[in-house]
Amino acid sequence: MGMGRKTFSTHTACQNLKRLSKTFEDKKFHLKNLIQNKDRLENFSLKLEEFFYDFSKQRIDDILLNELLDLARETGAKDSFSKMMSGKIVNVIENRAALHTAARDFTHGPVLLDDLDVISEINRVNKQIKYFSQKVHNNDLKGSTGRSFTDAIIIGIGGSYLGCEFVYTALKHTIEPVINLHFLPNVDIDNFGQVIKAIDPETCLWIVISKSYTTTETMANLNQALLFLKNNHLDPLKHLVTVTAKGSPGDDPSSSGLGAFHMFDFIGGRYSVTSAVGGLPLSLAFGFDIFSRFLKGCHDMDLHALNAPEKKNIPLTAALISIWNSNFLQYPAQAIIPYSSALSKLVPHIQQLSMESLGKGVTSDGKITDHKTGVIIFGEPGTNAQHSFFQLAHQGSPFPIEFIGVVKPIYNKDQAKSKGVYNHQELWANMIAQANALAMGRDNDNKAKYFTGNRPSSTILINDLTPESIGLLLAFYEARTIYEGFILGVNPFDQFGVELGKVLATDIRGQIKRKNIDETYDFSSLDPASKFYLDTLFKGSL
Repeated sequence: MGMGRKTFSTHTACQNLKRLSKTFEDKKFHLKNLIQNKDRLENFSLKLEEFFYDFSKQRIDDILLNELLDLARETGAKDSFSKMMSGKIVNVIENRAALHTAARDFTHGPVLLDDLDVISEINRVNKQIKYFSQKVHNNDLKGSTGRSFTDAIIIGIGGSYLGCEFVYTALKHTIEPVINLHFLPNVDIDNFGQVIKAIDPETCLWIVISKSYTTTETMANLNQALLFLKNNHLDPLKHLVTVTAKGSPGDDPSSSGLGAFHMFDFIGGRYSVTSAVGGLPLSLAFGFDIFSRFLKGCHDMDLHALNAPEKKNIPLTAALISIWNSNFLQYPAQAIIPYSSALSKLVPHIQQLSMESLGKGVTSDGKITDHKTGVIIFGEPGTNAQHSFFQLAHQGSPFPIEFIGVVKPIYNKDQAKSKGVYNHQELWANMIAQANALAMGRDNDNKAKYFTGNRPSSTILINDLTPESIGLLLAFYEARTIYEGFILGVNPFDQFGVELGKVLATDIRGQIKRKNIDETYDFSSLDPASKFYLDTLFKGSL
C-alpha cells in the first residue's frame, strides 16, 4: 500500500501539519486576508482540459500546501494508486484487486490478475451489452406480448444503483432516453408501488443487479416483480435480465431471463458504474456510444490521477485538503453543492462512495485508528441549498463546502432577463457570491447580522453536461476518495460496517416468519422494545 511501517500520525509531515494548524488561528490567516493576494487564484487552482479546481478559498498558504504534498509523498499515495491501476492487491483485507479503472481503459494494453486478462473480460461483457442494447433499440427483442420495450426498472441497492442513477439523471437533461430508467432500491413496498405506476407492464424490462444474487432487499424486490409479472400474465424470462457474478444463482439461464451480464470481484459496488452495473442500464437508456463517451471522460481523469505530479494532481490535492480540514482543522462534515439541477443525484452517490470507503475504525493492517477518517457528506443543488442549510453554513457550526458549476447550460431557447441577467447568470452570481461571503464574512454591530467568515470552500467547474464531462466528474470523486484512503492508511475498498445491522435483521426476520406461519406465536423471547415494534406491525396500528 506504500504505507511503510509508519502510521498516519507518526509521519513527519503529519507532525508539521499539526503544529502549523495552531498558527492558522492567527487573524493574519483569516481567509479575508489570504484571498487578497492578486496571484491567489493562479497559485491555488488546477486545470485539466474542461475541468477546473479552485482551492484558493481554503485555509492554506504556500508553506501549508507544500507540507500537504510532503504528506502525499511520505505515505506513497501515488505509488499505491499506480499499484491499484496495474492490478496489485490493494484491498488487502479481502485479498482483492480494485480495478474499476480497467472498466474504462482505452490504452488497449492487458491488465493481468491471476493470469486473467481483465481488459479482455471487460471487453467481452461490453460487446454483449452493445449487442443487447442494439437489439432492444432495433425492436429485435420484445416482451411477452410482442410490444417493444419503453422502460426498464433497475432492482438493486447501494452501489448497484446510486452511481447509475446519478449519471442517468445528469445525461437525460441533454439526451432524450430511448428507454426510460426507474430505480427500485428500497424494500419498502411503497417504493415498488410508486415505480410500477410509471410503467406499462407489457413494455417494461426488469434489470436485477446483485453480485451474489442473495442481497435481501434485492431478492425481496425480485420476488415482488415476479409476482407482478405473473399477475399481468407475462413471462418473466422475456422481461428479465441480470447483472451478477459469474456462477451466481442469477447467472443460471433458467433464472436470468434474456441474459446475464457479468460483474467482477475486482470492482466494488460503489466503484461499479462504469462496469455492467451502469453499462447495461445506461446503454439501454442512451445507446452504447453514449456510454463509451462517458467512459472516455472517466479514463481521462484516471490518467491524470495516475500520471500528474503531486503538485499538479487535482484529485490528490483535493484529498489532501479534505484531510487537512478533517484531521487538523477539525471540521466534521463536508457539503457538496452542485449549481446544476442535472447533478441533483451526485451527492447521494458521493455519500456512499466517501462514507463507505473512508468511514473506518481500523487501518489497512488492522490497527485501531488514532486519527479521523471519513467525514459526514451531504448536499443539495444550489440555489436550493441557500434557502435550506446555508444559515448554518454562514453563522452556525462551520463546515467546508465544495461548489460545482457548469459553464454551459443545456437550455438554449429564448430566455427572459430578471434584474438585467439571465437565469444561468443568476445561478453563477449566487455561486460566486456564496464562496466570497463564506470566506470574507461581514462585521456588524448587530450581532445577529455578524458573519465570522473564514469558512473554507472549493469550486469545481466542468464545461458542460456531456457524457465526457460527467465522466470526468465521477472519476474525480472516485480518485479523490481513494487517494484519501491511501494517505490515511485505511482500506477504501471494504465495507464491513454494513454487516452488523444485517445480521440482527436476520434474527428479527426469523421471528416475523414464525408469526406468519403461526398466528398464535408471540414475541415474548425478544427484548421489550423489539416486541413492542413487532406487536405494533402485526396489529397494523399504534
